[in-house]
Amino acid sequence: MSPAPGDSPTSTRREKESSFEDLPLDSKLKRGVREIGYLVPTPIQQGTIPHAVSGRDIVGTAQTGTGKTAAFLLPVLERLLEEPRGRTLALILTPTRELALQADGFLRKLAGHTHLRGAPVYGGVGMGDQERALRGGAEIIVATPGRLLDHMSRGYVDFRSLRILVLDEADRMLDMGFLPDVRRILDRLPRDRQTMLFSATMPPEVVALSRQFLRDPKLVQVEERTVAAVGVTHLALPVPTYLKTELLLNLLDDATMSSVLVFARTKHRADRLAFQLQRRGVRADVIHGNRSQSQRVRALEAFRTGESRVLVATDIAARGVDVKDVSHVVNYDVPHEPETYVHRVGRTARALQRGDAFTLVAPEEENDLTRIEKLIGMSIPRARVPSFRYDAPRPPDLGPSRSGSRRPPPRSQGRRPPRRGERPYRRPSGR
Repeated sequence: MSPAPGDSPTSTRREKESSFEDLPLDSKLKRGVREIGYLVPTPIQQGTIPHAVSGRDIVGTAQTGTGKTAAFLLPVLERLLEEPRGRTLALILTPTRELALQADGFLRKLAGHTHLRGAPVYGGVGMGDQERALRGGAEIIVATPGRLLDHMSRGYVDFRSLRILVLDEADRMLDMGFLPDVRRILDRLPRDRQTMLFSATMPPEVVALSRQFLRDPKLVQVEERTVAAVGVTHLALPVPTYLKTELLLNLLDDATMSSVLVFARTKHRADRLAFQLQRRGVRADVIHGNRSQSQRVRALEAFRTGESRVLVATDIAARGVDVKDVSHVVNYDVPHEPETYVHRVGRTARALQRGDAFTLVAPEEENDLTRIEKLIGMSIPRARVPSFRYDAPRPPDLGPSRSGSRRPPPRSQGRRPPRRGERPYRRPSGR
């Protein structure tokens, strides 16, 4: 992206270890930061917070999992600490329900020692509780565009006192067709405000949006190109399509795979895979766009608490699932778009931690994997699982039926139990 008018990029590469104590934040907010467990600010947090606290408009570019949510929430809270209660002072727009809930959850924790209140506003649930929160003057609204427009059309929201606007995951809003709704909302907000825009990538439409609605923004860039999250170990596992489920079950014999997020390409494949895993004794749940909001919330909570060991998801969850300590991301299907791979694997190794990303690659998916390697600037090593029978015959259909009477094949189909002390995969000496 070319810098928006009026500024040059800020490099966020840290020359020395920093602390949240060094940032211009009130002691109440630093207490909330400590209670969450944050010790060292991530690059996007360190580069954004001082400028945002001063009231500067911000354009922030950083990949998923780099701490963008706290990078904008902390300055919002800092700037509103001395404001009176009962008026809507800040609006955070985000593309999905999951991201709205994620931001609202962080907000409640960081603002726990302040008087500031938040209200999440998203579709898929009744409007009554949201209307009451909006009419009650929640100081910070975290909303998806479509549902917010519904409330605005009914006169439930008063933005006359609005001081801060945050656009989170702007490129995702573009992908989902929300930019017209965003423009309609922005046209009805006070002009005299601080605006912060965050995005993993900066396509021309998002650049145009920033030039139209931001004033002399500070550009904060963590990376100048799309790269996979730091701390992720990548591994590709070639396998025929019909043996992917068997190979995944083999991998799950490894007890270190304690919290596994599995991505499937379609809703049908996600449902089918979750069914297969459950029938084979794996604690698994599923999340995608056809699931109701209550089902999605329950699935996420079960995954967070460890009740479900595996969460099978479509790419709706790639930027919407914020679960601490995801040990592994498994690409059951190789994504067609290389950028999608980056967002998927960003669900592990979050906030400077470490994690593993396994990709099950069928022969017809090799070209997609090559494009991913070109994007992330590295060759992903291939591996074969020594305990797995790659010559196993095609298993019978395991999909769910109306009667639910299909019996799964024996657990030995395509695999043998790993020997004591043996890892479920091995890296070959070459590619």
